[in-house]
Amino acid sequence: MAETDSVPAASAALVRELSRVQRLHADRTGNPILAGSLERVAHWQARRLRMTYADISANARYAPAIGFFQNDLYGPGDYSRRDADIARVVPMMVKVLPERLIATVTLAMELNALSQELDRVLLERLPRADGHFSVLEYCKAYRRAGNLPMRRRQIKLIVDVGTALDQHVTKALTRTALAMMRQPARLAGLTGLQDFLERGFGAFRAMGGAEEFLRTIESRETQIMEAIVDGATDAFPDPLLFHVPTSSAGD
Repeated sequence: MAETDSVPAASAALVRELSRVQRLHADRTGNPILAGSLERVAHWQARRLRMTYADISANARYAPAIGFFQNDLYGPGDYSRRDADIARVVPMMVKVLPERLIATVTLAMELNALSQELDRVLLERLPRADGHFSVLEYCKAYRRAGNLPMRRRQIKLIVDVGTALDQHVTKALTRTALAMMRQPARLAGLTGLQDFLERGFGAFRAMGGAEEFLRTIESRETQIMEAIVDGATDAFPDPLLFHVPTSSAGD
């Protein structure tokens, strides 16, 4: 009975997180000024991530996984099509995909929604509403937001999603189920979802073990968070001065 009940529970959790991200997408679509400001915040933070993990991105073993986190889980891209794809295909996912993989997609959606929500709170506390700011202004706005539990949750979700993907790629049943979805997904126009899942699987399977990778991300993000909370105004160098490589495995 518990196993029978768990599938609707997994589906309900995914639907809940999808509703959350879709509300955020709708808000952005209906407010071009907000959308532009959030886009600049996301670009700035994407540069910060590339700067913080430049050494990892230069390692062929880790570059695809860093690219997946930066481009698919958090970044300046438009996720609305992918998220709409997932919402449309939930009934099929429940029938075809293992419950644990559905739970992983749910965590990824929660991470996406939480990151967007944190950006909005940050934006409200910046001295300018247009999304232009310095490291000093970022650190001050970060502290004024006072949402440390949400920031800790964000870091935990990054690790949890990565850990789950690392476990999934070793299971033949999950890989088979994902492959079975490929043709129906493309016929149904759900390429955003399928490509998202396959990029995640490909990145983590190529890594051959994600423990060190995830431990590094958790450590660096926690150090930056704690430095800002402790009063730092220069928790990291200015991302706008960082030279972003013109090509990388994650782009």
